[in-house]
Formats: sequence, structure tokens, C-alpha cells
Amino acid sequence: MIKIGITGQSGFIGTHLYNTLSLYKEEFELVPFRDEFFNDDQQLKQFVASCDAIVHLAAVNRNADPAVIYDTNIQLVKKLIDALECTNSKAHVLFSSSTQEERDNPYGRSKKEGRVLLTNWAESSGGGFTGMVIPNVFGPFGNPYYNSVIATFSYQLNHDAIPKIEIDTELKLIYIGELVKEFIIKIRNYRDKQIISALPVAHTSIIKVTNILHHLLYYKKEYIEKGIIPSLNDKFEIDLFNTFRCYMDIRNHYPVKYVQHTDNRGAFVEIIQLNGGGQVSFSTTNPGVTRGNHFHTRKIERFSVIKGEALIHLRKVGTDEVMDFRLSGSGPAYIDMPIWYIHNITNVGKEDLYTIFWINEFFNPDDPDTFFEEV
Repeated sequence: MIKIGITGQSGFIGTHLYNTLSLYKEEFELVPFRDEFFNDDQQLKQFVASCDAIVHLAAVNRNADPAVIYDTNIQLVKKLIDALECTNSKAHVLFSSSTQEERDNPYGRSKKEGRVLLTNWAESSGGGFTGMVIPNVFGPFGNPYYNSVIATFSYQLNHDAIPKIEIDTELKLIYIGELVKEFIIKIRNYRDKQIISALPVAHTSIIKVTNILHHLLYYKKEYIEKGIIPSLNDKFEIDLFNTFRCYMDIRNHYPVKYVQHTDNRGAFVEIIQLNGGGQVSFSTTNPGVTRGNHFHTRKIERFSVIKGEALIHLRKVGTDEVMDFRLSGSGPAYIDMPIWYIHNITNVGKEDLYTIFWINEFFNPDDPDTFFEEV
């Protein structure tokens, strides 16, 4: 069992890393971290002493005063080093630096100098260190106007704002799920006690800002306005689409009513239109029975109730708020399951519940991307 702590646990990268590590309960023991530990020497020392490996993510990357960015980030590194030295820790520290090291700005300088300070600590203490130099990161739940232009554009398009391109540059990107895998590989090898001062993390896509906005506008038109699953031609487009849709106003957007075409033969409903592919399934559920209680980290899934009475619950992983939606076959509707949202469906009626399910990939028992947890 590896005891792992994450400074900046509540941030964008920290949340994804923490939630993913928590899926491997027999391999990792997560040592909780709170931001206020940096203002309490005793709590910081206790945190450090409890860890086999520490991922140092806590940092400031935007502030009206550039000096605050540099001073804060260097101070956080020095406080961490003081705690490591005071506890005689031999932990392996993973440090998230940035390709902005190449730029002459306060954030880049603070990251480069912080990496050097931690390298020196490892060399003198017998601890391990990996300085990961990371490209631009994007993914679900990043803070708009702070973490990435993708987060900002996605938020704006889902809240009736018009994105504006300041500089149409070419971005080298890595998806948050891909970055988390890189961290986990290094965490699993923490016993090696290697000292790698600078480990470049390869970007997985290159795209101009105008092309990003083009994709996002397409998703808004097809998915938000028409309910059509857009054409997703590669992994990057799937990751971008999943990022885009996490900024939807889920509570007010769903359930989406289907259009029923009726005549003397009965009713006809188009369940889903695909600009891509995927799998459609159908189920019956007995009264009082609940299906689901799981979540996905990449799959795009739609639940469509066509007969009976259903109650669907959604809860974002790591939170307590539960959203509930009632769907009825008397007015067929659907709900899409956001990634990292635990979901279930219960037959709350007196007759069988008929549900059609669509998912964007075929079921693979070797890689099901299905993690069970009660809503």
C-alpha cells in the first residue's frame, strides 16, 4: 500500500489525480491535504511524515500582481522542504512544473527555481524527486478564466457568452486523464528513489486556438441546440467534447423532451441521431428495482425512458449534492450521464420500465470504464 499525499488536492489537477487514485483502494492510501496546512507547521509536518510519495501541485498561476505569483510559489516549495527536513522524510516528491519555464515570466521562473530547490533537497536528504515539466492541460471541471482557454470557451458557450480570441497561437496540449496516468506511473515507482530534476511530459495534441473554438461551436450547435451526438474522429475530439459538456447547466438542460409523431398507427420517436457510432441497448426494469450505481471516466452515455416511471439520480464524484430527475414514458425524455458522475435509475412506477441506452463505444470486459459506487 502506497501512502500518497497531494498538495493542491482541491485544484483542477489535484481533484482528478485524487479521484483516480481513489479507484485503486488496494494499492493507494490517500493522505488528506488541506490548503491551510501551509499556514500550520505542525499539520504540514504531520502530513509529510505520513506520506511515501508527495505530489506537489499547490501553486498560483494567475494574479494581478506578478510578484505574488513568484513569491507564493517559491514560499510553498520552501515550506514543503522545511517540513521534509524537519521530519527527516525520504519520500519521493513529484513536482508539477510547466513548459512556461522557457518563458521569462514570474510563473515560469517560480516553477523552474522551485524544481531546482527540490532537486537539491533530494540530493542531500536521500529522498526521491521527479520534476515533471508539463504542457498545457485541459479537461473537465477546470476553472474558466484561470486553468485554460478551453475551460473558458466551454463555459462561455454554455452560458450564452461569446468567446473572444486574444491571440491565435498554437497550443501543445495534454488531456487531464493522460497526465494523471503519467503521475501514477511515477508514484508506483516511488521506491526507486531516483532523482530526475527535469522530466518533460509529452504533449498529446497540437491545435490552434481558432480550431479549438471551431470544434466547440460545432458541439454547441449539434449537441446543445439539436441533441445530436457530434462526429468525434479521434481521442482528442472525444476528450474535448467531454470537457465541453461538463460546463453545461445540467440541472436546467435536462430532461430533454423527445418529439413524438403520432397517427392512427401509434407513436414514433427518434431516439438519437449519431454523427459518429456507438451502441444502443434496451432494458426492462421491474417495479422497485434500481440499475446502475456506477460512473464512467470517458464514456458518453444516454438514458432514454420510453415506458413507465423512472427516477434518475446523479452525483458528482467527491461531492455530496444529489440531483434527481423524474422521467415518464407518457412524455418520453432522455438524460446524458456526465463523466465522473455516479448515476442510477429506479423504476418508481407500478409497471415494467422500458429504457433505451446508448453509449459511444462497445463494451470491452478488459477495459469496461465502469466503477461502482452508490449515489
